Amino acid sequence: MPAGSPCRAAPFLPEESMMKILAGMLWTALAAASALPAMAATPISQTRPLDARGRVEIENLKGKVEVVAWDRPEVKLTGTLGDGVEKLSVEGDGRVLRIKVRYPSRSGNAQPTHLMVQMPLLADLEVETVSADISVTGMASRELELESVSGDIVANGAPRRGGISSVSGDIRLAMNSKELRVETVSGQLVVQGRLDGAIALESVSGDIRLDTLGEHARKLAASSVSGDMDLNLALADDGEIRMESVSGDLRLRLPADLSAQVSGESFSGDLAAPGAKIRKEEFGPGSSFRVRYGAGKGDIRMQTFSGDARLVLP
Repeated sequence: MPAGSPCRAAPFLPEESMMKILAGMLWTALAAASALPAMAATPISQTRPLDARGRVEIENLKGKVEVVAWDRPEVKLTGTLGDGVEKLSVEGDGRVLRIKVRYPSRSGNAQPTHLMVQMPLLADLEVETVSADISVTGMASRELELESVSGDIVANGAPRRGGISSVSGDIRLAMNSKELRVETVSGQLVVQGRLDGAIALESVSGDIRLDTLGEHARKLAASSVSGDMDLNLALADDGEIRMESVSGDLRLRLPADLSAQVSGESFSGDLAAPGAKIRKEEFGPGSSFRVRYGAGKGDIRMQTFSGDARLVLP
């Protein structure tokens, strides 16, 4: 500016215009901040060979693990590695492959990791998570082991032996298996499928629902503390059913051609079974019954402390 020239003031912005500019800047900053985790997530893309009857072991702290069966002798691993995760470890050979998401000692700031795994149909599978959900589709493993603390578990397939457990997450299964063991503490447990072998169901406060789709189970053991049970199945010749509860109600639904000796006991709950005479204790609380259906080949026992127990026949 030449010497002596008059000083020009900066143009004045009306207050309304200034507020609009500031608001726009704020929204731009918020949008950029919300996009940071997604932008920071690292894409995963790996392929490793695996025998058709090999084994895959997966560990993930939080996020999700999805497993889908296919007919190739290899494992394809995709998904996204959360920001702040230490690293993704993939180790092993064509017989056993171990996939583990390694978090720093202080993992609170690390973002969830999503693993998508495609693997051979007949290979064994073990998945362990803390707060990550687990989804498994189509596996026909000899051994299928799924375990989570607070994540939900959803699985369908035909493993020969299945072991599934969760603490507070819900479990929903559609299985065709010879042996199945399912455990939960407070999560809901829903199981259906063609289950004609040994079934073990256990809950503390979560409800249990079972439907074997008309298959004749060989052995069933179901127990809960306060969760209710509703079990629908058929019993194989010389089969065995054990149902136990503290305060949860028991409901057992069996076909009309049942052949079994059935007994029920409760300290303070109500008992009911078609054609059964409920016997009350002469002194103090307590009731029981014992009744035979058909040839009486199988053995069924229902026991509760304060919950009701009911046998239902068509």
